[in-house]
Amino acid sequence: MRHDDLKLMGATFEAGAPYLVTAERIASFCAAVGEHNPLYVDPEAAKAGPYGEIIAPPAFVASFRYADKVFDQIPRFGGGGLMGGIDFELEAPIRAGDSIRVSSELKDIYEKTGRTGTMVFAVIRSTLINQNGKVVARVDHRMMKRR
Repeated sequence: MRHDDLKLMGATFEAGAPYLVTAERIASFCAAVGEHNPLYVDPEAAKAGPYGEIIAPPAFVASFRYADKVFDQIPRFGGGGLMGGIDFELEAPIRAGDSIRVSSELKDIYEKTGRTGTMVFAVIRSTLINQNGKVVARVDHRMMKRR
């Protein structure tokens, strides 16, 4: 493990500008992943639904991965790596019109040795906060790179 990586444990990274969620961005995401739930793509159906308007599907939180370019700030991962997994906890719906701030911290760095050699994993916990100061989600991104 490189000392440069370990000294960043617990470091917090803030995205420069909030991410504006639009109905078009939600629709584009839904089209890309094959999501057809009317709560996400049909304004009339969404209006009659439990939230009264279009909301983003749960997996939409994965689209915030590069909002703060946090992996670029970890020396070992500055040149990229492979996504090793994602876990998320949803606190509140993300709605069209929301302005989401992202704050991330380096939660863990660890090594694993497999059949093809040693791999280094970094776990970044991103907290997504809307314009009202409400946490809408927490997302753990796992990035992997060969040693």
